[in-house]
Amino acid sequence: MKKEMLLELSDVHVHYGGVKALAGASVSVDEGEIIAVMGPNGAGKSTVLKTIFGLAPIDTGKVFWHGKPIFPVTHEAAGRGIAFVPQGRRVFRHLTVRENLEIGGFIIENKKELDRRIEEVLEIFPALRHKINAKSGTLSGGQQQMLAIARGLMIDPKILLLDEPSLGLAPKIVKEVFTAIKEINQRHKTAIMVVEHNLKSLLPIATRAYVLDKGKVVKIGGGQEVAESDILEKVFMGKL
Repeated sequence: MKKEMLLELSDVHVHYGGVKALAGASVSVDEGEIIAVMGPNGAGKSTVLKTIFGLAPIDTGKVFWHGKPIFPVTHEAAGRGIAFVPQGRRVFRHLTVRENLEIGGFIIENKKELDRRIEEVLEIFPALRHKINAKSGTLSGGQQQMLAIARGLMIDPKILLLDEPSLGLAPKIVKEVFTAIKEINQRHKTAIMVVEHNLKSLLPIATRAYVLDKGKVVKIGGGQEVAESDILEKVFMGKL
């Protein structure tokens, strides 16, 4: 059975000041996929996520949601079912873990449903259960990253956007984070788009991979296909 295309960026151009961040990039996400977005610094990877979430100004190009053109606006993203977890483990440090999760579920008006969602994300991140009433600033770096992802899951998104989820984490914690990403995808059929430098952890679980260079998509393929090609060496060594 063919999966429905949830989201598509078509020939999108984005610039910040005089810097061209995306130069005609086209990217799509189908239901239940894990999409890897890779490339060297400045390739436009994070801009892809920010464009989807309405944080990057589109010069030209189109964005489609369920096949219909949209203009991405940040405050409308949650209602559509799009959650964004930026890099840097951005949690509300002076609030408890529970309060952070409640903020993540701000669109949920029913208290019982909110509590059910909190319980659901705690099943994926059991380490947070024991810290539920602790101030988020007291958590370890790995626990803060788990909380940031858990908070994004509170709206039960159709697409979860993750920007460098393993950045600055110890190898053991990186493994836990990617195990959780795979579990989220399999348990909830959530489509996940991941910008990540840790290719060894990401490519084995990726349905498809996009390789960017200088704001353009230079390779699309399965995770294993991209891993076995020489495209990554070429873009990271500047030989393309």
